[in-house]
Amino acid sequence: MKKVERINTIMRYINNRSYFTISEIMREFNISRSTAIRDIREIEAMGMPLEAEVGRAGGYSIINNSVLPSIHFTDNEVKALFIAFMASRNQQLPYLKSRQSLAEKLLGLIPENQQETLVLLNQILLFEGTNPNNPDLLDLSDLPHPMLEKLIQLLLLDSHLLITIKDGRVIKSYPIYLLHLYREKSLWQIEGFDLKEERRRVFPVDHLTNVKPYPTKKRVNKKKVLEILSKQEEAINLVIEFGPKAIAQFKKYHPLKFSISYTNPYQATAVLKTFIDINMPEELNDITNWLLFLGEDIKFKEVPEEVLESLQERLCLYCQ
Repeated sequence: MKKVERINTIMRYINNRSYFTISEIMREFNISRSTAIRDIREIEAMGMPLEAEVGRAGGYSIINNSVLPSIHFTDNEVKALFIAFMASRNQQLPYLKSRQSLAEKLLGLIPENQQETLVLLNQILLFEGTNPNNPDLLDLSDLPHPMLEKLIQLLLLDSHLLITIKDGRVIKSYPIYLLHLYREKSLWQIEGFDLKEERRRVFPVDHLTNVKPYPTKKRVNKKKVLEILSKQEEAINLVIEFGPKAIAQFKKYHPLKFSISYTNPYQATAVLKTFIDINMPEELNDITNWLLFLGEDIKFKEVPEEVLESLQERLCLYCQ
């Protein structure tokens, strides 16, 4: 490991600890005592606030344990970060406004003669959702819901939230334990456990009008929530066997809650077992579209009649 890389790694290691010793650094990074001491002194010189404790068992504590000094990036690491920012354009990501300033700081990390490389990459590489005529253009549809950042800030502090949702003219508030915040089909969704009705709910972030911490004495944890939900799981009503072509399509896109189990050591065949709520027209329409997307390399072992009828209706339209 090169010296710069080792020092950066040591900084990340000790920044996550309130206390460490030279012996721990020696064992963790397989270096000598003199090398460990030199690296620690260099890290102190770079600005990391360390406080030495004298004595036989003495070590170092990090003041506030919250400062991570400047990290040296290699040329390839800067390219990797820059390309990651490029790929995230037009993805309705939170903190979108900060991305431009971050990209500019990345440019400033490398010498001026190498900045042209990143500018050239920006001109050559295009990703899904970008405007080929103006890749830097952000349409209004690219901007995330204004409540998304507030939601993320709060859930990092506590998963017990009170969210207010507007659906048409109806406004309702729900106390939830947040399970996941995810993006599917270009829409952000809140998956939460309703603390009053004790059941799973999914809310579109686009319908969110307010969110705040939910103070409650009856607090739950994720393990308890999952135990309750496991007892409420619906019976499986859709079982599909996949061939290699269908598996390839599945990897391109599949609903977030779906997962396949491979039935072949070479992952050439697989099976999907799940539940479809046939009483939800939108879910029935979505599963119909997805099954057609999978193609002919699937075999139904169990399927609701409503799903078959929906597929037949869609195929009849294509045949006309």
